[in-house]
Parts: sequence; C-alpha cells; structure tokens
Amino acid sequence: MASIEKRGVNSWRLVVEAGYDAAGKRLKRYKSIKIDDPALLKTTKRLRDYLNDELIKFKIEVEAGEYIAPEKMTFEVFVQEWESKYARKHLAEKTLYMYQSNLKTRILPTFGHFKLDQIKTIHIVSFLDSLTADGARKGFRKGNLSTGSIEINHRVLKNIFSRAVEWKLLKQNPVSGVKKPTVNHKEVIPYDELEVQQLLHLLQDEPIHWRIMITLALTTGLRRGELLGLEWHHVDWESGVLSVTQSVSMSPAGIAHVKEPKTKSSKRKVALPTSMLEELKEYYLFKQGERDKIGDLWNGGEYNFVFCHPDGKAFHQERPYLWFRAFLKKNKLRYIKFHTLRHTSATLLINQGVHAKIISERLGHGNIQVTMNTYGFALSSADKAAAEKFDSILDKNRGRA
Repeated sequence: MASIEKRGVNSWRLVVEAGYDAAGKRLKRYKSIKIDDPALLKTTKRLRDYLNDELIKFKIEVEAGEYIAPEKMTFEVFVQEWESKYARKHLAEKTLYMYQSNLKTRILPTFGHFKLDQIKTIHIVSFLDSLTADGARKGFRKGNLSTGSIEINHRVLKNIFSRAVEWKLLKQNPVSGVKKPTVNHKEVIPYDELEVQQLLHLLQDEPIHWRIMITLALTTGLRRGELLGLEWHHVDWESGVLSVTQSVSMSPAGIAHVKEPKTKSSKRKVALPTSMLEELKEYYLFKQGERDKIGDLWNGGEYNFVFCHPDGKAFHQERPYLWFRAFLKKNKLRYIKFHTLRHTSATLLINQGVHAKIISERLGHGNIQVTMNTYGFALSSADKAAAEKFDSILDKNRGRA
C-alpha cells in the first residue's frame, strides 16, 4: 500500500509499505517531496499526476530493495550509489579511474563511516587542509601532495555531494562553501640529451615492448593513449610514417575502448627516424612469433595492437606509467612523468633548431600558439642561441674590414 500525505504549503510525504519486521510490525518507508514551481502548484491535475509518478518511482525503489533511508546512509554507502547510478554512466573512464583512486586512498578512509548528513563544510575544510601537511603523499614519491592532487579531491567531493543534493538526500552541498584549492603548476623539466642517452642505454636490458614504447614516445611525442591505440596497420613501412588515428583505454571491467582523438589536429602522420623504423621491424617479428605461439588463445579480437599483452589484449592505460616509474626508481634516474617523455621529445627538436610549426604538427597541437605557449622558454633559449651564431659572422666581417 502506498499513499501521499500533504505536509506543508508546498511539501508532501510519500509513504510506501515495505512488509513486516521480525515482531510482525508493519514497516513503512518515507520520502519528502518539495515543489518550488508555482505553475505546477496551481494546476491540480498536473500536480496530482506529478506526485503519483513520484510515488510510483519511490514504490519501485522500495520494492527493488534500492531505497535506503537518508538518515541511515553512510557516506561509503552513498558513494556506491553515486558510482553505479552516476559515475559509471557520465564520467570518462580515465576520470572515473582517477576519482576511484582518490576515494580509496584518502576520501573514504576519512569520511566513509560518517552518516551522509553529518558531514559539514568544516569537515571538508579540515580534510583538504590535512592534505597540505608533510607526508600526505604515500608510496613511490613520499612527501607533500601536489596542489593539483588536492584540487582533485575537492572536485570528487563536490561531485558526490552535488548528486546527493540533486537526488534530494541533502538540502545543501557542504562543499559549496569551500574555496576551490589553488593549483600551482610545477615547472616541467624534461630530460636533456645526456639524460636521454642514459635512459636509452639502460632500456637495452629491458623487455623489448617497453624498450620500443619508451623510444617511440621520445622520437614521436605521442601521448600515452595514442601509443596504446597504435595498431600495426598504422605503420607505413615504405615511407616510414606513423598514422595516429585513435587512442585506447580500459574500462573497469577490462574492456578495451578504442576511440578517435578529441581534436581533429590530434589525427596526424608522424615521420619516424630510420633507426626507429628498424627497431619497429624487429619488434614486429617478435610480436608475430608471440602470436603464433598463442594460437587459439589469442584475445585481441578485431584489433592488432602494437603494445599489448602476449594474448593480444590491450594494456591498461596505467600500465606504462607504473612500469616507467618502477624503471626510473630501479636505475636511480631522475623522476619524470611518462607524459614528460612527450615534452622531452619536443625540447630535443627545439634544441636541434626544428621549426615550431613542424613540432606543433608532430605533437598534434590545435595550432602553433599552443606549442609556443607550452614550450616558450625552450623556444626562447633556442632563439637566443641562434642569434648568437651571428656573432661569428659579424666578427669575421669586422676582421676583414
């Protein structure tokens, strides 16, 4: 049995019976509805139809066992609801993975046991402040948490509580009163030529797929997802040109999602150094032999990825980053992010005097201004070095005068 009770000028309470408890007492579930639309309040039939629709939806929730009384719902339980009803449907896979990682590492250990309506603005402020303390970062790089990471935690909490307000579980978002953390972008210092030579030397003792991936990242400037999305038919063996047409990411269920790059300019052709092309040929033969051994256990489906597991299944997008991080630590090399290999590729070309327009096209930037803004310092240094070359010309001219 279900019913609607008027509670105020513009509020109603939905009542749905949910069976009996162990003592034989009838159980009821309640949900409050508040209507702020004046037009709807003035139209009796439309108002009645709207309330009846809400009652039916609420009854289905209760009967399906999906309804949890707000006053009994913990933050951890609501996060599960948020993930299944919102996050998996509306967030990009990379974003979802990042959100889940921060929830598991920091947010749930802090707020998981709280009742949803017990978390106040001051709790959020105190939590974010704790992330600025020394030692907040754990794992490989212990120390202070970056301002970018702190901002992500703020973003995750705001998203979750926004859904709680949207779904009428809370009246206000406790994060709304919290100032968004300021992000201080750290200067990215790519490897110089000496560091690159050392890196390439140490790669010779590593598995061939990692050696080729890192070398390809350095020589082409491809993004991580673009490297993982490469298939063998994207390599033009005659011209020595690589076609960048797609990227790949893995869903939480382990399904490879291949998609086109976000921008038109990201679709591009990148010329390979002759030595890189030769290494790719060696690697191709290795992968063909690997596939022959696998036989019927091949799991690549319609795709023939350049970088993948022996059975053809795509790598998870975090796999290259995790391997590269461990490789740097093992060999005591200066830590850089996997993405910094792309910046290293660009600065090496700048230092060799390659025109910014060519670099822009290789990187898949929307326009040359993006390249100029990103690598302004390196371009200025190269321009200064180029200007100084005129000194020798001018000095010789003065000597002949």
